[in-house]
Parts: sequence; C-alpha cells; structure tokens
Amino acid sequence: MRRVLTIGVLLLAAACAEFSPDGGMSMVSTTVRDKLGGEAVKINSAADAERVRTRVDALLAQPLTPDSAVQIALLNNRNLQAAYNDLGLNEIAGVEASLPPNPRISLSRLARTGAVEWEFQLLGNILALATLPARRQIARQRFAQAQQAAVESTYRLALETRRAWINAVAAQTVVGYLEQSRMAADATADLMRKLGETGGATRIEQARAAAAYAELSAQLAHARMRARQDREALVRLLGLWGAQDIRLPARLPALPARLEPIDNVEAEAIRSRVDVAMARQELAILARSVDLAEATRFISLLELSGIVETERDDDGRKTRGGFELELEIPIFDGGQVKLRRERESYMRAVNRLAARAAAARSEARSAYHTWRASHEIAAQYQNRVLPLRRVISQETLLRYNGMLADVFELLVETRERVASNVAAIEARRAFLLAEIDLRAAVIGGGPSAFPISSPIAAPAVNAGGGH
Repeated sequence: MRRVLTIGVLLLAAACAEFSPDGGMSMVSTTVRDKLGGEAVKINSAADAERVRTRVDALLAQPLTPDSAVQIALLNNRNLQAAYNDLGLNEIAGVEASLPPNPRISLSRLARTGAVEWEFQLLGNILALATLPARRQIARQRFAQAQQAAVESTYRLALETRRAWINAVAAQTVVGYLEQSRMAADATADLMRKLGETGGATRIEQARAAAAYAELSAQLAHARMRARQDREALVRLLGLWGAQDIRLPARLPALPARLEPIDNVEAEAIRSRVDVAMARQELAILARSVDLAEATRFISLLELSGIVETERDDDGRKTRGGFELELEIPIFDGGQVKLRRERESYMRAVNRLAARAAAARSEARSAYHTWRASHEIAAQYQNRVLPLRRVISQETLLRYNGMLADVFELLVETRERVASNVAAIEARRAFLLAEIDLRAAVIGGGPSAFPISSPIAAPAVNAGGGH
C-alpha cells in the first residue's frame, strides 16, 4: 500500500501544471496584431519599461496618426497593463487548481508504563485525486477565457483611442476654421465702424456686424474648450503623465468616395466577436462542471490513509501496518443541491449566450446601417452643401460690392456658411466614429463612449430683418 501511494503521488506530481513562459500573452499579442495591427506588450521588468519608454518617445516625436496613437496606448496605458496582470492572476489560479492535493501526515506518541506507542499516518484525498483531470481541464478553459478577456480589454482600449484621436482632430479642425471666420467677421465689424464714423453705415448695421463678431467669438471659445477636453481624453488613453506636446494633423482623413458593401456582417460578428467567444467558453466550462457534479454527486468526502504503528516495551519492538478509509455517507445531502446549482448556472449561461448572440447580430446590423448612412450624410455636405455654399458666398459678395445687397444679407450668409462648414466637419467625424463602431460590432470591444452628434444646424435666419 505504501508503495502504491508513493508511486501515485510521484506520478501526479510529475503531471502538475506549469506556468506558461509568457503568461499567456502570445495568444493575446497574435490576436491583437491580426485584428488591429498593433503590438500588445506586457511590462514585466525595468528593462521592459525602458524599452517601452524609448519606443513611446520615438512615436511621440512624430505627428500622431491613428495607428501610432493606438500603439502608444497599447504600450503605455496602465489600465491595460493591469488587465494583463489579471491574466497572470488567472494563470496562477489555474495552476493552483490543477495541482493534486497535498498529502497530510499525522504522528502520535502514546506512553504508558513500560511501553511507548508511535503511530504514523499518511492521508490523501482520493476524491480530489480522482477528479483532478476534470478540474485541470476546467482550469485550462478558465485560463483561455481569461485570455479572451485580455483581448477584449485591448480591443476596447485601441478602439477608444481611435475615437479619441478622431474627436481631438475634429475639434482642432473646427477651432482652426472658426478662427479664420472670426478674423473675417472682425474685419467686417471694423469696416462697419469706420463707415459709421463717416455716415456710410447706419447704427443698426454697425450693431449687427459687432454682434456677428461677438457670436463667432463665443462659438470659438466653446470650440476651444471642447478641443482641450478632447485632447485631454486622448492624453489619458495614451497613458501620458504630463501634458506632452502631442502633434495632431490639421484635418481629418479624407472621406472615401464610395463604400463597398459588406456581406454577412451579422455572421462575421457571431464568428469573430470576443464577447460571444467568452460566453461560449463559459457554457463549455459549466457543462463540464455539471458532468463533474453528477459524477461526484453521492461522494463529497473520500480519504484514504496508510497507518504504521510501532510499539516498544520490555519484550522488544512490534510494528504493524494497515489503512483507513474515510467516506461521507450521503444520507441528508445526496448532492442534489450542488447538482441543482450547477444545472441552474449552466442554463443561465445558455440564456446569456443566446442573448449575447442576438444582441451582437442587432448591433452589427445597426452599426452597418449607421456607417453607410453617416457616409451618405458626410458626402452630401462635401459634394453638395459646401460647393453650393461657396457659390452663394461669391454671389452675395458680388451683390454687396454692387450695392445690391446690404450688410444684413452679407452677415446672414456668413453665419450660414460657418454653420455649414462646421456641420461638414461634424458629419465627417460622425462617419469616422461610425466606422470604428462597425469594427467594434464585428470584433468586439464595446460601443462608443462618445456620442455621435448630428451635424450642427444652421442658425435660424430672420428673413425680414433689415429690409
């Protein structure tokens, strides 16, 4: 018996699970590189931190593109590093659950007149040993699920960084346009003031020009506030400590001329989304847990111990051995509670997977239609509204120079042109955000935390004023 126990313990110890050399990061890095193109790195040492710092500084030395912003976030965002630490903790828990139970040793000494008894016991949990392969498989599945969670955290950060980059560039573009418009309004207000001094402009014309300048100043101040907020949101996602000078491009990426249709976007979402994959894994884990609960339903305690007793008295030394089997009798608890709990958990996972799949299909359809509709809106502004606005602006200026239009008509045209140009920028921003939301709907990573605002409507015009 002792030899059997010894051999069993040695075999189980040899089959113990080991830590992976990279903490499970190779799967995460490969998946992220294939889907997003960036490199996910876990910082484990001071040397790793120094390499990351050098690379981030090199990326920040160049104008920030969407890809370089995502790469900086993947390298430098501490929340993502914490998610990778969670992956490491999950591996530790998996290895711990895969280990066979430690044997227990009991030693007792009884002395009486003329004799001393020694008793040595080696106890082992037979039930834990018998269920070790199933528990080890469950631990592996849990670790694979934790890897998917790390992938989802990486997707989420990368997509949020792209959204933040778009918002920051769009806000900066609006600020630049409003600054130019305010300069023109300032020149108009100054001209009206000088004409007023010579009697060439009425008091109300001077007031209207000054009011237009003041309104543009207020609009510019609001745009600058939003630009600072969007810039800081991007800085937070990049994980930058201070207010490093990040250089953003002057305008958003160009609008594509046309969009290629995407076939079976719903099927692709079901196949590729990481949250659906995690729900499938949860279902597989709970199915195995149900099997394990059914197999061990009537046995919750099974321990075997080898016993060696040695008695020494005046007649010499006597040694005898044996074993003890401890088994819990399932009289009051036949395992139905544990089994019922596992079955309810399994059915809950079934329902959650079905709900997640249905939501994924809906989100993919919604994101696809939003993507196409937002492109149509942005194209209307780019191809129709802005060219017509330029014609109206040129004709209005000609009419004003020919004294066929007054200052009020010129100011109204300026307001409408400013509103249309800002709305065009917002429409392009909305399309780019919708493009990222479509990507998130297909691969996972969550919807946008930034609202996709509708283009700013042109201010109402009092057609009768001034005439």
